[in-house]
Amino acid sequence: MASSPRINSKLPDIGVSIFAVMGGLAAAHGAIDLSQGAPNFACNPALAELAAQAMREGHNQYSEMAGDMTLREQLADNVERLHGHRYHPQSEITITGSASEGLYASISALVHAGDEVIYFEPAFDSYAPTERLQGATPVAIKLDAPAFRVDFDAVAAAITPRTRMIIVNTPHNPTATVWSPLDLQRLARLLRDSNIVVLSDEVYEHVVFDGATHHGMAGVPELAERSVVVSSFGKSFHVTGWRVGYCLAPVELTREIRKVHQFLMFSADTPMQRAFAVWLKTPEHYLELGNMYQQKRDRLASLLATSRFELLPSAGSFFMLAGYGHFCDQGDAAFVRQLIVDHGVATLPLSAFYADGTDDHIIRLSFAKDEQTLRAGAACLCKVGA
Repeated sequence: MASSPRINSKLPDIGVSIFAVMGGLAAAHGAIDLSQGAPNFACNPALAELAAQAMREGHNQYSEMAGDMTLREQLADNVERLHGHRYHPQSEITITGSASEGLYASISALVHAGDEVIYFEPAFDSYAPTERLQGATPVAIKLDAPAFRVDFDAVAAAITPRTRMIIVNTPHNPTATVWSPLDLQRLARLLRDSNIVVLSDEVYEHVVFDGATHHGMAGVPELAERSVVVSSFGKSFHVTGWRVGYCLAPVELTREIRKVHQFLMFSADTPMQRAFAVWLKTPEHYLELGNMYQQKRDRLASLLATSRFELLPSAGSFFMLAGYGHFCDQGDAAFVRQLIVDHGVATLPLSAFYADGTDDHIIRLSFAKDEQTLRAGAACLCKVGA
């Protein structure tokens, strides 16, 4: 019998993502799912009809590699209206097969073996593995808990001649914090006269609360000229399964990103791109998202008011953090498993977002759910520690 080939893994310490693990465990136990960032409610039927219409009209083959031009033009108009910066549809906007693909293509294209990439923890779990696959060294800087703000003195100390990229995520997953104009100014000053690229993950750009405005790299000319902004139509419009995102970047950076993108996806799904091109013409479709998700945030918080959990502020994204250390000293990974098995509700341990497993006895909750799920999940959590 022939023996199997010996595999020398590029990521020997990486297993199945925490999202898949907890999702599978929740399904096995029939638990209410407050762990996943994917909305469990339907998108606007009119958006689905636009995609179906595009299919019926024959838009079922590859789009241009860089994306459907009508979508790129509409996106350029919207970004300029919101942030004052004009990206050229032909040479500075790339439609990708999800924001995840945009992040991977950007890191793969712009980071080389021996480079260092600074990012902030807790962090979305794809950043560091993608950096490592390029032969680069991830440099994690921990956000200052419990406010989870960036320590720019620590960033300055971490920059070396090998630093090639800094990854920013605002609104932030998992801490639900947002960057302020002062944060952007400090970053701009720090990077002035350097060759460092900013990769800005802004997939929750339209989900900010309490009357606040999203402040991203496109709004600061000094940062826009060195930044790749990655975002997601799927996150914005409750269609995460459609897998369509985009990258905004200056010509020189876009040219390199497209070299990788063409071999990963070549082009994102055509009917969905056509649908989004029409959908974006109505500003209310994205300007009202913050209010909708704020209502869900406030609803979950009110339902948990009698629980023993300490809820941390949520300024943006689909998430809020909840501390439990004042009534239980169990590690967060074991605590989350117990919530699923014994209490019938799924959440995520914050330690899963740290490379070293830092455990502050905090869990992440998603409120991107319908009323029934929020009610049922909160009822389970209110019984914990009672």
